[in-house]
Amino acid sequence: MSKQLKDSTPTDSEVILGILNNSETALKKLYTAYFPMVLQLIINNNGDADDAKDIYQEAVIVLYNKVKAGDFELSSKLKTYIYSICRRLWLKRLTQINRYGGDIRDFQDFLPIEEEEIEQHNDRNIQFTKMESALKLLGEPCKTIMEDFYIHNRSMQDICERFGYTNADNAKTQKYKCLQRLKKLFFQQK
Repeated sequence: MSKQLKDSTPTDSEVILGILNNSETALKKLYTAYFPMVLQLIINNNGDADDAKDIYQEAVIVLYNKVKAGDFELSSKLKTYIYSICRRLWLKRLTQINRYGGDIRDFQDFLPIEEEEIEQHNDRNIQFTKMESALKLLGEPCKTIMEDFYIHNRSMQDICERFGYTNADNAKTQKYKCLQRLKKLFFQQK
């Protein structure tokens, strides 16, 4: 992924804070970041670019209003949330078209696959949230050791020096004990 593309995709919190602070920049980033995904969804399901623009605009308005009202709780990635809204709005529009002469059987494959994908995303997000919570409960120095090794890819020698262990083997033993505690905390959560 190019740096420019990566920089243009806002984080979920940037978008939510941007909406709360009336940031035009955050909204512009939101529009450019996820529109291609919605365009693909609509085009693959008997729509065109104008339909995609309309649906995406409606989804952003839904998001905006929920955030501004203060009753917005994100239980998945924002990308998944927006996709889900767009999918529902498009399915609703297709149902209306069906009432006026279309054939809903043209859209049969559309619903089950998307539901399954969203469910997988939500399951993964729940697991990440549980791990984040377990890490917070882990306490120091274990939390930092786990983050240093698994997230920041620091060597055992670096960790040894940072925490003042006598050698890398002692640091490795401590990391193992911390990992066991983290697993226990993770699996105790509901």
